[in-house]
This record gives sequence, C-alpha cells and structure tokens, in this order.
Amino acid sequence: MQVIGVIPSRYSSSRFEGKVIADLLGKPMIQHVWERAKQAKTLDEVIIACDDERVAKVAVGFGAKVTMTSKDHACGTDRISEVVNPLDVEIVINIQADEPLIHPTMIDNVALCLLEDKNICMATAMKKIEDSATLVDPHVVKVVVDKNNFALYFSRAAIPFQARNSEVKNPVYYKHIGLYGYTKDFLFTYKNLPVSNLEKIERLEQLRVLENGFRIKVIETKYDTIGVDTPDDLEKVKAFLSRKD
Repeated sequence: MQVIGVIPSRYSSSRFEGKVIADLLGKPMIQHVWERAKQAKTLDEVIIACDDERVAKVAVGFGAKVTMTSKDHACGTDRISEVVNPLDVEIVINIQADEPLIHPTMIDNVALCLLEDKNICMATAMKKIEDSATLVDPHVVKVVVDKNNFALYFSRAAIPFQARNSEVKNPVYYKHIGLYGYTKDFLFTYKNLPVSNLEKIERLEQLRVLENGFRIKVIETKYDTIGVDTPDDLEKVKAFLSRKD
C-alpha cells in the first residue's frame, strides 16, 4: 500500500466523554469522519484505531475496519504508530476523529504533497481566517508559514501580531486544520522525539517537530472545519450540516 488513513479514536475525553460516538444527525460522529475519509481518492485503506469496545462496536456496525490499541497511549500519534508498525505502507494520514466536516480533497492534497516530493516528511493543512472571532479564539490554532509554505510556528494566539505602526494594513491569518500526513519513517522519528518546551507551553504536539529542527509543509485549503471538543461544538456542526442540506 502507498497511503493509508488512520482515525485515532478514544472514548475518554475530559470535556466531552464519548464524543466520537455522539449522535450527529442520526449517525455517530465518527461515521461522518470515516465516510468522508473513504471518499478520498489517494487512500488505499482507512482504519479506525480505538481503545474502547464501545467505539469498536459502533465502528464495526457501520462497516469500518477497526484495530484495537493500547489504552496507555498519551496521544493519537502513539496510537497510529501501533497500528502502522506492522504494515508495509509509505504514507500515513492522521485523520482526527472529532473533525466531522473534514473534506476528502484536504486528505488528497496532503497525501499528494508527500507522494510528489520525497524531500517532505510531514504535511498538514490551513484555511484563511475570515472573521475576528476565530482569530482570537484560543481553541483555534493559528499557523504562520514561510514563502514556500513551510510552517514557521503554530500558536493558540493570533499570529502574526500586528504592530501599531505596521506598514501592512490587512495581514492574512491562517487557521491550522488538524490533519497530518507523514512518511512512515518520519512517523516513528516523530514519535520518539522528546516532548519539547514549546509543546508544553502551547499544548500543541506539532511544535515538537519544529523545535527539533524538522519542517512541516502546510497546504492551503478553501474548505473549513469545526473541531468538536464540547457538546456546544457538536451543536454548531449540526447547525452547519442542516443549513447545507
């Protein structure tokens, strides 16, 4: 296989326990994620990696391939590593289980970035921010990139900061979308990197990559998402999908 998508899914969540199987317009939320991932043209396989039988039962029920993993993993990266370790695969796409609006094109663009340029070991996505509320929301991660669209920094703060006497009157801001692609080799390099200081400060795992001197390619997308961290977020997704229908 060249590319697989893995959806790391845990039942426990400090702010919204069981959110991955919460009802979203008649389907468990994770089914929406899985169905969208299955539409991606680059993925040879999609696997749901979970640590709870309740999630596994639901996922098997709608036809997903499921792999049970250890309950001891500290993050989704570790869970994915357990799944892909025995597999002969080139590229791994980490698809967040709490992103029910993820678009198949986002997945394909991240995968193609890695397939087409062997010098890139990790890629992710960003979306132009259109409103000030999103910009100042600490739950929405922002990213700044260099002229070649490699990440310079990720933050919960509004970056770049606009100085009062700045010559740039309308700076462009980007929201980071939590979709990651890695080569299999780099996934295990990443997994074994020490937790970094910036990662601890911002509570953003991807900063570990930058602080250790590796680069992350960032692909711009026109599609937006709503990450579900709380029951209120789930209601926002329901409202969005209802309007779309």
